Order: sequence, then C-alpha cells, then structure tokens
Amino acid sequence: MRQPLRYPWVNFDVDEVAAPAIAVRVDVTETKAEVAAHWHRKGQLVVALGGGVTCRVPSGLWMVPPHCGVWIPGSMEHSNIATANARIFFVYIEPGAADLPDRCCTLSISPLLRELIIELADRVEEDEARDELLTTILLSELPRMPVQQLHLPISSEPRLQRIAEALAQDPADRSTLAEWASRVALSESSLARLVVKETGLSFGRWRQQLHLIVAIRELAAGASVQQVSGDLGYGSVTAFITMFKKALGKPPAKYLASVAHNGGSAFVA
Repeated sequence: MRQPLRYPWVNFDVDEVAAPAIAVRVDVTETKAEVAAHWHRKGQLVVALGGGVTCRVPSGLWMVPPHCGVWIPGSMEHSNIATANARIFFVYIEPGAADLPDRCCTLSISPLLRELIIELADRVEEDEARDELLTTILLSELPRMPVQQLHLPISSEPRLQRIAEALAQDPADRSTLAEWASRVALSESSLARLVVKETGLSFGRWRQQLHLIVAIRELAAGASVQQVSGDLGYGSVTAFITMFKKALGKPPAKYLASVAHNGGSAFVA
C-alpha cells in the first residue's frame, strides 16, 4: 500500500486533494535539498524560477534550469535534488485533467503560465471561483508548451548504471572509453556498442550530456564559469565554453539569460 507523501517541501498528501491542479511554492535554504525516490497518483510539473532542480526517473536524469519545467507523469517513481537557495514551484495535476505526455519530458514555460503558477501557489486567501478560473487557464495553456529535451538517458543495464553513478559522483573523471571498459570487464568496442544500444548516444556524447546537466545546475545556482569548468575537469575555461556553445548554441551566460527571458525556449534537443 502506498504511503502518504511526506517530506519537508510538501507537508500533506497531494493525492488527497480533490482539485484538478494545485501549486506549491518551495524556497530551499542555504544547503541543497534532496527527496528520495517516491511516487504519487497525480502528475507533477517541477518549475524552477531560481537555482536548479535535478529530477531522476528510472529512464533518465532531467535538469530543470530557471524558467523551465519538467513533467513527471502520475505514478512514475522519481526523486528530486534542488540546489541551495533554489526557488521552486510544484504543480500537481490529476490524471486526465490536461492533455499532457505520458512520458517524462522538459517543457518550455511561457511568462503567462509562469505567472499563473505563481498566483495559484502564493494566493493569500481562498477564492474558489478565482482559483477555478486560474486552474482552467493553466490546464489549457500547459499542453501548448513546446516539448524540449535536456536529459541524460540512464540504462537499467548494470554495467552502464555503474558508470553513470561513478560519473555523477565525479563528473571530472576523464577516464577513456578503454579504461571504463576495463573496469566493467568489457572490450572497448563492446562497451561502445552497449552505450549506443542502451542510450542512443556515443559514449563521448553521453558523458557530455551529463556535463551539460551538471553545468547548468551549478551555473543556475550561482557558480562561476571558471568554477564549473574546473569541477568538470576541463583544461581551460575556453574549452568548456566551446563545448557548451557547440551543444546549446550559446555560451553559458547568454544561454541562461535567454532561458530566463524567453521562458525556457532556449532549449535545444
């Protein structure tokens, strides 16, 4: 039997609330906050207006930079990690209340949708008619948001999970494909084929995707480009910026500024 959802960010069981959508504001303190794997019947939209949130689901790792959202369908197991001083909104949506994807995905969040979420979460007094109107508009706007992607595919294959966990712990690890193959008792060519088969990416592209997720999370939390570059093991800031720009079309500062200004539309697949 499912236990009621209880954790520091939401002190009630969201599945017991009958409304088609509810919004909750979370202001994280000076230390990062983590919620262990859990699930609930309602779907969940995770929106960050400051700092960053990383959502992990069985099939991958999803990053929520400022002014973007990650949609997690109902009954999907997930965990959330927020950076220090993050400003987050959770929107819990009844199954079938809106025409939303049945898979985890990143959504652009328009300025209108952002303000609707803030208004629902921060309302001072109950006004049933007004809340119903705001919810109706939110549920009609949300399915119109473009689906974007910035996530790390994670395989259930034990050897790849071992590599993924090691790189998540130490993203600066620059071990070669041959070195990783030796650690998991595979030939270099066998590991290369396995990564492509399980994730759809080459090993180099897969590791780069992890670096992008970590970089955006840390930059959104206020870390400098120099600090992030060093933490990811890049030999120079220029090399890091070149990688970032090639992958996302803009250098870090301009990318984050455009995401904040455009409500998430700076994402590229």
